[in-house]
Amino acid sequence: MGRLRKTLITALLTTLLLGSTAGPASAGTENPLSGPPPGTEAWLADDSLGRELPDPTTAGPSEVATLFAGLTDAQQQKLVEDHPTVVGNLDGVPVHLRYQANAPAGDQVLAYDPRGRGLIAQVVGDLENAAHVAVIVPGSDIDISTFDRTARQAADLQEEAGDDTAVIAWAGYTTPSGIGLDLATGRLAETGAERLARFTDGLDAAGLPDPSLFCHSYGSVVCGLAASGTDASDIVVMGSPGMRADDAAALGTDARVWAAKSPDDWIDRVPNVEVLNLGHGADPTSPGFGATVLPADDVPSHDEYFAPGTSTLTAFAAIADGDL
Repeated sequence: MGRLRKTLITALLTTLLLGSTAGPASAGTENPLSGPPPGTEAWLADDSLGRELPDPTTAGPSEVATLFAGLTDAQQQKLVEDHPTVVGNLDGVPVHLRYQANAPAGDQVLAYDPRGRGLIAQVVGDLENAAHVAVIVPGSDIDISTFDRTARQAADLQEEAGDDTAVIAWAGYTTPSGIGLDLATGRLAETGAERLARFTDGLDAAGLPDPSLFCHSYGSVVCGLAASGTDASDIVVMGSPGMRADDAAALGTDARVWAAKSPDDWIDRVPNVEVLNLGHGADPTSPGFGATVLPADDVPSHDEYFAPGTSTLTAFAAIADGDL
């Protein structure tokens, strides 16, 4: 038990001390955003179609897609106008209607919930006509106030991949904030994985191609837990503390799994253990994990895997547009 206790303490302290690349130290924990989107009560009370509207809490994206497919253009527009906060966040709603509902929040916003630190998903490129779709899942300290970092990564990836690829910057879960216990546990990742799986189900229900997931840092924990519940074609992790799986086979997915880690990334100093829900398990770039390891020697730091000119961005673009 002495060796186990030492390993546990080392993992916890290292994660807490090194785990955040932005934001102040924090001893507290985050409460993941839960419950239906704002405006749900009015949505459920709306009988203008002569039928009950699907409950955002329990209805699957395919049920939502079926509803909207059976409506006239006028009926769809009325729902957008009367219930923008529900329509804009409801997976399975056609893309153009979600854009309309979220227009006050910005251009091509696919989801927007301002509660708490906020959740947002924004598209770069022509999603409705894309041959390929990529989704970037960020790590800690990303919310509405810091979303520009993830949006910039999406823009750089889309420019490198080309016009037939649309990239979604998906800050659709409550990320760890600052340096605290949340970074060392899977609690927020579990909620994030549920949201990510539902989001990708919504893409499928909208008739879009199977996405490739690009998961950074703590976002790779989210993707690891969501892997078996998505239809992703590829899962790419970078700067990963672990995916809460012993190896790629344990992820339970048919997706190709890729991993990158720069020699200059501080994440390499975090022990790859998982004990009593602390730590996130095996290093995805380790030989025994089973992922295809991408070159990352020219990546200067933990946050620069999408930087223009890096070998990782070139490889990511080739994966996203189906050339690798």
